Amino acid sequence: MKPLGIGLIGTGYMGKCHALAWNAVAPVFGDVARPRLVHLADANADLATRQATALGFEKSTGDWRDLIADPAVDVVSITTPNAFHPEMAIAALNAGKHVWCEKPMAPHFADAEAMAAAAKASGRVAVLGYNYIQNPLVRHIGKLLDEGSIGTVHSVRVEMDEDFMADPEALFYWKSEASSGYGALDDFGVHPLSIITTLLGPVERVMADLAKPFATRPTADRKSREVETFDIANILLRLSGDIAGAVQLSRSAWGRKGRIAIQIFGSHGTIAYDQERMNELQLFTREGRASEQGFRTILAAPNHPPYDKFIPAPGHGLGFNELKIIEAREVLRAIGGEPAHIIDFAKGLEIERAVHAMAHSHRDGRWVSL
Repeated sequence: MKPLGIGLIGTGYMGKCHALAWNAVAPVFGDVARPRLVHLADANADLATRQATALGFEKSTGDWRDLIADPAVDVVSITTPNAFHPEMAIAALNAGKHVWCEKPMAPHFADAEAMAAAAKASGRVAVLGYNYIQNPLVRHIGKLLDEGSIGTVHSVRVEMDEDFMADPEALFYWKSEASSGYGALDDFGVHPLSIITTLLGPVERVMADLAKPFATRPTADRKSREVETFDIANILLRLSGDIAGAVQLSRSAWGRKGRIAIQIFGSHGTIAYDQERMNELQLFTREGRASEQGFRTILAAPNHPPYDKFIPAPGHGLGFNELKIIEAREVLRAIGGEPAHIIDFAKGLEIERAVHAMAHSHRDGRWVSL
Protein backbone atom coordinates (compact mmCIF):
# COMPACT_ATOMS: atom_id res chain seq x y z
CA MET A 1 0.00 0.00 0.00
CA LYS A 2 1.31 3.47 -0.85
CA PRO A 3 1.90 5.86 2.05
CA LEU A 4 -1.41 7.35 3.12
CA GLY A 5 -1.81 11.05 3.78
CA ILE A 6 -3.11 11.72 7.29
CA GLY A 7 -5.22 14.65 8.43
CA LEU A 8 -5.82 15.26 12.15
CA ILE A 9 -8.67 17.41 13.49
CA GLY A 10 -8.18 18.32 17.14
CA THR A 11 -4.93 18.11 19.10
CA GLY A 12 -5.97 17.60 22.69
CA TYR A 13 -5.16 14.43 24.60
CA MET A 14 -6.67 12.05 22.05
CA GLY A 15 -5.32 14.05 19.12
CA LYS A 16 -1.82 13.57 20.46
CA CYS A 17 -2.55 9.83 20.86
CA HIS A 18 -3.55 9.61 17.20
CA ALA A 19 -0.45 11.52 16.08
CA LEU A 20 1.84 9.27 18.12
CA ALA A 21 0.09 6.19 16.69
CA TRP A 22 0.42 7.33 13.09
CA ASN A 23 4.11 8.11 13.68
CA ALA A 24 4.81 4.72 15.29
CA VAL A 25 2.68 2.23 13.34
CA ALA A 26 5.23 1.59 10.57
CA PRO A 27 8.35 1.15 12.75
CA VAL A 28 6.47 -1.01 15.25
CA PHE A 29 4.81 -3.38 12.78
CA GLY A 30 7.30 -3.16 9.93
CA ASP A 31 4.85 -4.35 7.28
CA VAL A 32 3.21 -1.06 6.21
CA ALA A 33 4.40 2.10 4.51
CA ARG A 34 4.91 4.97 6.93
CA PRO A 35 1.90 7.33 6.72
CA ARG A 36 2.55 10.97 5.82
CA LEU A 37 1.35 13.45 8.42
CA VAL A 38 -0.03 15.93 5.92
CA HIS A 39 -2.48 18.36 7.49
CA LEU A 40 -3.53 19.36 11.02
CA ALA A 41 -6.55 21.43 12.02
CA ASP A 42 -7.36 23.00 15.36
CA ALA A 43 -9.57 25.71 16.83
CA ASN A 44 -7.44 28.56 15.49
CA ALA A 45 -4.55 28.99 13.08
CA ASP A 46 -1.92 29.86 15.72
CA LEU A 47 -2.66 26.78 17.82
CA ALA A 48 -2.74 24.62 14.72
CA THR A 49 0.66 25.93 13.59
CA ARG A 50 2.24 25.20 16.97
CA GLN A 51 0.77 21.72 17.15
CA ALA A 52 1.70 20.84 13.57
CA THR A 53 5.32 21.69 14.38
CA ALA A 54 5.24 19.71 17.63
CA LEU A 55 3.54 16.62 16.15
CA GLY A 56 5.28 16.57 12.77
CA PHE A 57 2.55 17.60 10.32
CA GLU A 58 3.48 19.28 7.04
CA LYS A 59 0.86 22.03 7.21
CA SER A 60 -1.91 23.37 9.40
CA THR A 61 -5.18 25.27 9.39
CA GLY A 62 -7.65 26.89 11.74
CA ASP A 63 -10.54 25.61 9.58
CA TRP A 64 -11.12 21.86 9.51
CA ARG A 65 -12.96 22.17 6.20
CA ASP A 66 -9.67 23.14 4.52
CA LEU A 67 -8.16 19.89 5.76
CA ILE A 68 -11.01 17.80 4.37
CA ALA A 69 -10.72 19.57 1.00
CA ASP A 70 -6.99 18.80 0.80
CA PRO A 71 -6.45 16.18 -1.96
CA ALA A 72 -3.28 14.97 -0.20
CA VAL A 73 -5.32 13.76 2.78
CA ASP A 74 -6.51 10.15 2.50
CA VAL A 75 -7.48 9.47 6.13
CA VAL A 76 -9.01 11.91 8.62
CA SER A 77 -8.50 11.37 12.36
CA ILE A 78 -11.26 13.13 14.32
CA THR A 79 -10.51 13.73 18.00
CA THR A 80 -12.74 16.71 18.76
CA PRO A 81 -15.48 16.88 21.43
CA ASN A 82 -18.40 14.54 20.73
CA ALA A 83 -20.84 17.13 19.39
CA PHE A 84 -18.52 17.90 16.44
CA HIS A 85 -18.13 14.30 15.28
CA PRO A 86 -21.18 14.04 12.97
CA GLU A 87 -20.56 17.07 10.79
CA MET A 88 -16.84 16.40 10.47
CA ALA A 89 -17.11 12.66 9.84
CA ILE A 90 -19.90 13.00 7.29
CA ALA A 91 -18.05 15.77 5.45
CA ALA A 92 -14.87 13.68 5.34
CA LEU A 93 -16.71 10.58 4.06
CA ASN A 94 -18.58 12.60 1.45
CA ALA A 95 -15.20 13.93 0.29
CA GLY A 96 -13.96 10.37 -0.24
CA LYS A 97 -11.74 10.19 2.84
CA HIS A 98 -11.38 7.27 5.23
CA VAL A 99 -12.24 8.21 8.82
CA TRP A 100 -10.86 7.25 12.23
CA CYS A 101 -13.16 8.96 14.75
CA GLU A 102 -13.04 8.89 18.51
CA LYS A 103 -16.00 7.50 20.44
CA PRO A 104 -18.85 7.95 21.04
CA MET A 105 -20.24 8.62 17.59
CA ALA A 106 -22.56 11.51 18.55
CA PRO A 107 -24.73 12.78 21.41
CA HIS A 108 -27.91 12.22 19.35
CA PHE A 109 -28.84 8.86 17.84
CA ALA A 110 -30.14 10.41 14.61
CA ASP A 111 -26.68 11.89 14.03
CA ALA A 112 -25.05 8.52 14.67
CA GLU A 113 -27.43 6.97 12.13
CA ALA A 114 -26.47 9.65 9.61
CA MET A 115 -22.78 8.91 10.20
CA ALA A 116 -23.30 5.18 9.63
CA ALA A 117 -25.34 5.88 6.49
CA ALA A 118 -22.64 8.20 5.13
CA ALA A 119 -19.98 5.55 5.76
CA LYS A 120 -22.02 2.90 3.93
CA ALA A 121 -22.76 5.19 0.99
CA SER A 122 -19.14 6.32 0.66
CA GLY A 123 -17.61 2.85 0.52
CA ARG A 124 -14.79 4.21 2.66
CA VAL A 125 -13.46 2.76 5.90
CA ALA A 126 -14.94 4.44 8.99
CA VAL A 127 -13.55 3.25 12.32
CA LEU A 128 -14.31 4.28 15.90
CA GLY A 129 -11.60 4.70 18.53
CA TYR A 130 -12.35 1.74 20.78
CA ASN A 131 -8.75 0.96 21.60
CA TYR A 132 -9.36 -1.20 24.69
CA ILE A 133 -10.45 -4.10 22.47
CA GLN A 134 -6.95 -3.99 20.97
CA ASN A 135 -5.25 -4.99 24.22
CA PRO A 136 -3.42 -8.29 23.56
CA LEU A 137 -4.88 -9.72 26.77
CA VAL A 138 -8.44 -8.70 25.86
CA ARG A 139 -7.86 -10.43 22.55
CA HIS A 140 -6.60 -13.44 24.51
CA ILE A 141 -9.81 -13.44 26.55
CA GLY A 142 -11.65 -13.80 23.25
CA LYS A 143 -9.44 -16.78 22.37
CA LEU A 144 -10.11 -18.39 25.76
CA LEU A 145 -13.84 -17.98 25.25
CA ASP A 146 -13.68 -19.38 21.72
CA GLU A 147 -11.79 -22.41 23.05
CA GLY A 148 -14.41 -22.98 25.75
CA SER A 149 -11.86 -22.57 28.54
CA ILE A 150 -14.56 -21.55 31.05
CA GLY A 151 -17.39 -23.53 29.50
CA THR A 152 -20.66 -21.90 28.54
CA VAL A 153 -20.81 -18.24 29.55
CA HIS A 154 -23.91 -17.37 31.54
CA SER A 155 -23.15 -13.91 32.97
CA VAL A 156 -20.84 -10.91 32.87
CA ARG A 157 -20.25 -8.09 35.33
CA VAL A 158 -18.42 -4.83 34.56
CA GLU A 159 -17.45 -1.81 36.64
CA MET A 160 -15.99 1.29 34.99
CA ASP A 161 -14.93 4.02 37.38
CA GLU A 162 -12.88 7.20 37.26
CA ASP A 163 -12.65 10.15 39.63
CA PHE A 164 -12.12 13.12 37.32
CA MET A 165 -15.57 14.44 38.33
CA ALA A 166 -15.53 13.27 41.96
CA ASP A 167 -14.75 16.68 43.45
CA PRO A 168 -17.99 18.63 44.04
CA GLU A 169 -15.97 21.88 43.94
CA ALA A 170 -14.53 21.18 40.48
CA LEU A 171 -15.62 23.84 37.98
CA PHE A 172 -18.46 23.19 35.58
CA TYR A 173 -17.19 22.29 32.11
CA TRP A 174 -18.56 20.91 28.86
CA LYS A 175 -18.90 17.30 30.05
CA SER A 176 -21.69 18.46 32.36
CA GLU A 177 -23.63 20.01 29.48
CA ALA A 178 -26.50 18.08 27.89
CA SER A 179 -25.01 18.87 24.48
CA SER A 180 -22.17 16.43 25.29
CA GLY A 181 -24.55 13.49 25.76
CA TYR A 182 -25.97 11.68 28.78
CA GLY A 183 -22.81 11.69 30.90
CA ALA A 184 -20.98 8.59 32.13
CA LEU A 185 -23.31 6.45 30.04
CA ASP A 186 -21.94 7.54 26.68
CA ASP A 187 -18.83 9.47 27.71
CA PHE A 188 -17.08 6.27 28.72
CA GLY A 189 -19.74 3.61 29.26
CA VAL A 190 -19.39 2.81 25.58
CA HIS A 191 -15.94 1.35 26.32
CA PRO A 192 -17.16 -1.61 28.42
CA LEU A 193 -19.94 -2.07 25.86
CA SER A 194 -17.31 -2.29 23.12
CA ILE A 195 -15.48 -5.02 25.04
CA ILE A 196 -18.62 -6.94 26.05
CA THR A 197 -20.12 -6.95 22.56
CA THR A 198 -16.79 -7.86 20.92
CA LEU A 199 -16.28 -10.81 23.28
CA LEU A 200 -19.85 -12.00 23.88
CA GLY A 201 -22.19 -10.61 21.23
CA PRO A 202 -24.82 -7.88 20.94
CA VAL A 203 -27.04 -6.38 23.64
CA GLU A 204 -30.70 -7.37 23.33
CA ARG A 205 -32.45 -5.55 26.21
CA VAL A 206 -31.56 -3.20 29.04
CA MET A 207 -32.76 -1.67 32.29
CA ALA A 208 -30.92 1.41 33.55
CA ASP A 209 -30.85 3.91 36.40
CA LEU A 210 -28.86 7.14 36.09
CA ALA A 211 -27.83 9.46 38.93
CA LYS A 212 -26.31 12.88 39.59
CA PRO A 213 -24.15 12.91 42.73
CA PHE A 214 -23.91 16.72 42.49
CA ALA A 215 -26.86 18.79 41.29
CA THR A 216 -24.77 21.89 40.59
CA ARG A 217 -21.15 22.83 40.02
CA PRO A 218 -19.37 26.14 40.57
CA THR A 219 -18.46 28.32 37.61
CA ALA A 220 -15.37 30.46 37.02
CA ASP A 221 -17.34 33.62 37.87
CA ARG A 222 -18.14 32.21 41.35
CA LYS A 223 -21.70 31.36 40.51
CA SER A 224 -23.17 27.88 40.12
CA ARG A 225 -24.70 26.03 37.23
CA GLU A 226 -27.03 23.06 37.13
CA VAL A 227 -25.38 19.80 36.10
CA GLU A 228 -27.20 18.51 33.01
CA THR A 229 -25.60 15.07 32.68
CA PHE A 230 -25.44 11.94 34.86
CA ASP A 231 -22.11 10.97 36.39
CA ILE A 232 -23.38 7.56 37.60
CA ALA A 233 -25.17 4.79 35.70
CA ASN A 234 -26.23 1.31 36.81
CA ILE A 235 -27.44 -1.05 34.09
CA LEU A 236 -28.86 -4.53 33.87
CA LEU A 237 -28.70 -6.10 30.43
CA ARG A 238 -29.25 -9.28 28.46
CA LEU A 239 -26.91 -10.26 25.68
CA SER A 240 -27.53 -12.66 22.83
CA GLY A 241 -27.61 -16.25 24.06
CA ASP A 242 -29.49 -15.07 27.14
CA ILE A 243 -26.27 -14.02 28.89
CA ALA A 244 -27.11 -11.91 31.96
CA GLY A 245 -25.09 -8.75 32.51
CA ALA A 246 -24.57 -5.88 34.91
CA VAL A 247 -22.64 -2.68 34.19
CA GLN A 248 -21.88 0.00 36.79
CA LEU A 249 -20.37 3.32 35.72
CA SER A 250 -19.13 6.31 37.71
CA ARG A 251 -17.15 9.43 36.86
CA SER A 252 -17.22 10.39 40.55
CA ALA A 253 -15.48 7.42 42.20
CA TRP A 254 -12.60 8.76 44.30
CA GLY A 255 -9.44 6.70 43.91
CA ARG A 256 -10.41 5.05 40.65
CA LYS A 257 -8.37 6.33 37.71
CA GLY A 258 -9.07 4.05 34.75
CA ARG A 259 -10.93 1.06 36.12
CA ILE A 260 -12.71 -1.28 33.71
CA ALA A 261 -13.12 -4.38 35.84
CA ILE A 262 -14.66 -7.27 33.93
CA GLN A 263 -15.71 -10.66 35.26
CA ILE A 264 -17.00 -13.28 32.84
CA PHE A 265 -18.60 -16.31 34.48
CA GLY A 266 -19.00 -19.66 32.75
CA SER A 267 -20.10 -23.18 33.56
CA HIS A 268 -16.50 -24.30 34.19
CA GLY A 269 -14.65 -21.17 35.25
CA THR A 270 -14.22 -17.41 35.40
CA ILE A 271 -12.11 -14.78 33.64
CA ALA A 272 -11.34 -11.51 35.45
CA TYR A 273 -9.61 -8.42 34.03
CA ASP A 274 -9.12 -4.79 35.10
CA GLN A 275 -7.87 -2.05 32.78
CA GLU A 276 -5.92 -0.46 35.67
CA ARG A 277 -3.80 -3.63 35.57
CA MET A 278 -3.99 -3.97 31.82
CA ASN A 279 -1.04 -6.33 31.46
CA GLU A 280 -2.53 -9.18 33.46
CA LEU A 281 -5.70 -11.22 33.65
CA GLN A 282 -7.02 -13.76 36.11
CA LEU A 283 -8.25 -17.18 35.01
CA PHE A 284 -10.04 -19.76 37.16
CA THR A 285 -10.88 -23.16 35.75
CA ARG A 286 -12.55 -26.01 37.61
CA GLU A 287 -9.68 -28.45 37.32
CA GLY A 288 -7.78 -30.65 39.74
CA ARG A 289 -8.43 -31.10 43.43
CA ALA A 290 -10.73 -28.55 45.08
CA SER A 291 -8.11 -27.92 47.77
CA GLU A 292 -5.72 -26.58 45.12
CA GLN A 293 -8.08 -24.64 42.90
CA GLY A 294 -7.76 -20.87 42.57
CA PHE A 295 -7.27 -18.01 40.16
CA ARG A 296 -4.00 -17.90 38.28
CA THR A 297 -2.46 -14.72 36.91
CA ILE A 298 -1.55 -14.55 33.25
CA LEU A 299 0.95 -11.79 32.37
CA ALA A 300 1.03 -10.19 28.92
CA ALA A 301 3.77 -11.80 26.86
CA PRO A 302 5.05 -12.19 23.29
CA ASN A 303 2.73 -15.18 22.79
CA HIS A 304 -0.21 -12.76 23.12
CA PRO A 305 0.06 -10.98 19.75
CA PRO A 306 0.68 -8.24 18.89
CA TYR A 307 2.52 -7.69 22.21
CA ASP A 308 5.53 -9.26 20.46
CA LYS A 309 5.73 -6.32 18.05
CA PHE A 310 6.66 -4.04 20.95
CA ILE A 311 8.53 -6.12 23.53
CA PRO A 312 10.37 -9.48 23.22
CA ALA A 313 9.97 -10.45 26.90
CA PRO A 314 6.91 -11.21 29.06
CA GLY A 315 5.81 -9.12 32.01
CA HIS A 316 7.24 -5.78 30.83
CA GLY A 317 3.87 -4.26 29.97
CA LEU A 318 2.21 -2.16 27.31
CA GLY A 319 0.41 1.15 27.86
CA PHE A 320 -2.56 3.12 26.57
CA ASN A 321 -0.64 4.65 23.66
CA GLU A 322 0.53 1.22 22.49
CA LEU A 323 -3.12 0.19 22.18
CA LYS A 324 -3.65 3.19 19.91
CA ILE A 325 -0.72 2.08 17.73
CA ILE A 326 -2.30 -1.38 17.44
CA GLU A 327 -5.58 0.27 16.51
CA ALA A 328 -3.84 2.34 13.82
CA ARG A 329 -2.50 -0.89 12.31
CA GLU A 330 -6.03 -2.34 12.28
CA VAL A 331 -7.31 0.81 10.55
CA LEU A 332 -4.66 0.29 7.87
CA ARG A 333 -5.69 -3.36 7.53
CA ALA A 334 -9.27 -2.31 6.92
CA ILE A 335 -8.22 0.30 4.36
CA GLY A 336 -6.12 -2.34 2.63
CA GLY A 337 -9.12 -4.67 2.38
CA GLU A 338 -7.78 -7.15 4.96
CA PRO A 339 -9.75 -8.61 7.88
CA ALA A 340 -9.43 -6.13 10.73
CA HIS A 341 -10.14 -6.18 14.46
CA ILE A 342 -12.15 -2.94 14.57
CA ILE A 343 -15.47 -1.43 15.49
CA ASP A 344 -16.65 0.33 12.36
CA PHE A 345 -19.54 2.81 12.16
CA ALA A 346 -22.07 0.01 11.55
CA LYS A 347 -21.00 -1.89 14.68
CA GLY A 348 -20.61 1.36 16.56
CA LEU A 349 -24.19 2.28 15.76
CA GLU A 350 -25.34 -0.81 17.67
CA ILE A 351 -23.39 0.38 20.71
CA GLU A 352 -25.03 3.79 20.33
CA ARG A 353 -28.42 2.09 20.05
CA ALA A 354 -27.77 0.30 23.34
CA VAL A 355 -26.74 3.55 25.05
CA HIS A 356 -29.88 5.38 23.94
CA ALA A 357 -32.03 2.41 24.97
CA MET A 358 -30.45 2.67 28.43
CA ALA A 359 -31.29 6.37 28.61
CA HIS A 360 -34.87 5.65 27.56
CA SER A 361 -35.07 2.89 30.17
CA HIS A 362 -34.07 5.34 32.88
CA ARG A 363 -36.60 7.89 31.65
CA ASP A 364 -39.45 5.37 31.44
CA GLY A 365 -38.50 3.15 34.38
CA ARG A 366 -38.72 -0.12 32.45
CA TRP A 367 -36.82 -2.72 30.45
CA VAL A 368 -36.20 -1.65 26.84
CA SER A 369 -35.55 -4.04 23.95
CA LEU A 370 -33.20 -2.95 21.22
